[in-house]
Parts: sequence; C-alpha cells; structure tokens
Amino acid sequence: MTSETGYFIDWNGNARSVQDAGGDLTVEVDMPSKYVALYSKSGTLMHEATFYRTLDDIAKKGITAELVPGSHPWGMRKEW
Repeated sequence: MTSETGYFIDWNGNARSVQDAGGDLTVEVDMPSKYVALYSKSGTLMHEATFYRTLDDIAKKGITAELVPGSHPWGMRKEW
C-alpha cells in the first residue's frame, strides 16, 4: 500500500482511492511523474494511471468519474 493520499481512474472510468484500490492489488505511486501502478500478488503490472491529489483535480481535467470503494469489482459489469 502506498503512503500517498489521492485518486486514479480505473479502466472502467471510475475514480478509486490509492489507499483502497480493491481487486487485491498493490498500489505504487510515483509523485514526481504523477503515475500510479497497480500490481497483482505475483507482481504482474495490471493497470497504469495518472495520479490526482483530489477529486476536484479530476474534475478540472474534464473527467466525470464516480468514486467507488475498493469493494467495487474491477472489470465490466457483464464480467461480474
């Protein structure tokens, strides 16, 4: 888990907290590049995203995204 507090957009267009990404994924944040990497337990890179400090920062970029908890499944609804 990262010590940073902030958000990223998942592959379904949802906003997720870097503190509670869900999917049993490990989150790494590189602040200088505003980069978020999510890894599986085996170390496979599963997702890359831009780091946003606040939800307002996401909105300022013109992105409309629902904030979902870590318990919200990753993947498309038809895959649940």
